[in-house]
Amino acid sequence: MTKIKLCGIKSEDDIKVINEVLPDYIGFVFAGKSKRYISFDKAKKLKNQLDDRIKAVGVFVNDDIENIAYLVKNKIIDIVQLHGNEDESYINTLKTKINVPIIYAYQIKSKADIKSINKNTDFILLDAGAGCGETFNEALLEGFDNEYFLAGGLSVDNIKEKIMKLHPYGVDVSSGIETEGKKDAAKIRKFVSLVREVDNDR
Repeated sequence: MTKIKLCGIKSEDDIKVINEVLPDYIGFVFAGKSKRYISFDKAKKLKNQLDDRIKAVGVFVNDDIENIAYLVKNKIIDIVQLHGNEDESYINTLKTKINVPIIYAYQIKSKADIKSINKNTDFILLDAGAGCGETFNEALLEGFDNEYFLAGGLSVDNIKEKIMKLHPYGVDVSSGIETEGKKDAAKIRKFVSLVREVDNDR
């Protein structure tokens, strides 16, 4: 089954529909410059309302390791996603502070970017850019057989085709389930339903 991650969650209304459709993961964005930024306190409140079957992922960009450790220790997040240019030393230090899975996000713009995938993390995420909402050139993934989360430009219009072509471990969507910058309950339901339809058709 293709794992489903709904990212950029910010409101109690979002959580209500998420608890209804039960994706595998949701994402809280703690990067200050993001329009989907959420405070620690708000994330804690939403996590308390989240169905226990759904894992909360914290998304960070070159953040202070102590901030990440705080969120893990207080059970506000269950998984860490690194979306900056955190190096091996940073990751190793982080691992001494936390004992939850780490996802490392790579921006894929060329074959060289594929070849540079070398971080020692539990999962990798392949994105066309940092939340740019664009899909990347699928030809770049020819011969790439690692498990990965697919992100960038996914929507109800293309998700079935992407899964059937690329067979990712999981899919990660944010802007594709929004209308005018806010999460759209109908799009969330539709997106999750389409992913599961593909899995059922296989």
